[in-house]
This record gives sequence, structure tokens and C-alpha cells, in this order.
Amino acid sequence: MNLSVKETGGAILSVSQFTLFGDTRKGRRPNFMGAARPKAASALYDRFNELLRDAGLTVETGSFGAMMEVTLTNDGPVTLILDTKE
Repeated sequence: MNLSVKETGGAILSVSQFTLFGDTRKGRRPNFMGAARPKAASALYDRFNELLRDAGLTVETGSFGAMMEVTLTNDGPVTLILDTKE
């Protein structure tokens, strides 16, 4: 947990479906009204991956907006929830 992806020799799997912006403050389903439109979101996703590669990281991606099935094993001691005051 004290080492970066670079320090461990790791790589990034960047999957666009996991980058959705969803407001989950009420109801059972997330509200995606605050998310970027597909064209803008695709450009942001591409730029994000470009910046990772520019930092010297190995980055694998899928296809933006495509149905993808991902299987993984988490290797770490914690799960983080990112939140804002809103």
C-alpha cells in the first residue's frame, strides 16, 4: 500500500464502465444526469489513458461504451469509497 504502480512494476486496466458518474444519494438506482455526454466522456477517457501512458505506465483498455465482462482478484488490504461533501 506504500508503493505506487510504477514502483511495483504493475500495470493499469482502465475500463470505461467503471468511470461512470452516478449520484447514489436517493433511491435504488444511480442517477447519471450529472455524467458527461458520450462524446465528451470518450474524449476524457482517452485523455486519462494518455496521461497514464505519458507517465510511463502500461495501460490496457477495452472499447469505450462497449459491453465488457471483467474478472479480477483484488490484492490489497482495503476498499476505498470516494465521496464529497455534496
